[in-house]
Amino acid sequence: MEKFVRLTATACPLSLANLNTDQILPARYLKWPRSRGLGTVLFDDVRLDAKGQPRDEFAFNNETYRGAKILLAGRNFGGGSSREAAVYALYDHGFRCVIAPSFGDIFSQNAVKNGLLAAVAAEPDIEKLALLVREKPSRPVTVDLGRQTVSSADMSFAFEIDTISRNQLLNGWDDVDLTDSYRERIAAYKAKDKTVRPWTIPSAKQ
Repeated sequence: MEKFVRLTATACPLSLANLNTDQILPARYLKWPRSRGLGTVLFDDVRLDAKGQPRDEFAFNNETYRGAKILLAGRNFGGGSSREAAVYALYDHGFRCVIAPSFGDIFSQNAVKNGLLAAVAAEPDIEKLALLVREKPSRPVTVDLGRQTVSSADMSFAFEIDTISRNQLLNGWDDVDLTDSYRERIAAYKAKDKTVRPWTIPSAKQ
């Protein structure tokens, strides 16, 4: 998994509350292999109208935000079903960080396992940054995971992430790597346990 330490990129403001995983990636695309390009159908049912044409009011369709790696989202982003493919679609489209006031729990877990930072920040701070980005879409935004800050020009604010997820992203660890990081402590526990509970060790058949 790719490490996430510090990212400076442009951002896309998408301040819609309760965008669920079915809206992020509609269920019909779950049959697609990831290699087909899930990022190309990201937000399909909310960014397109009934005729399949891009909605002008949906910021994601605006060419000025093309290439953005940071998504400024509304509260409860990624609620709904537990489809990991929703994270695949965001990541494969090019997003490396989503900043929102809150996330669906399972979405957050899936995000960290795939190198996508789900940063929880105060809604007024996100809205202030979104306003600045709308005024100047080329404005660079820096997300620093080590310091847990988001900054752009003269504004800066903090974000939250649980300690384990932060550690995994900073090191580029999946769950196996995380477990392996405790190997010395695990070995020490097993050695001690052999002396405390020797009866748990299978004996060789005579």
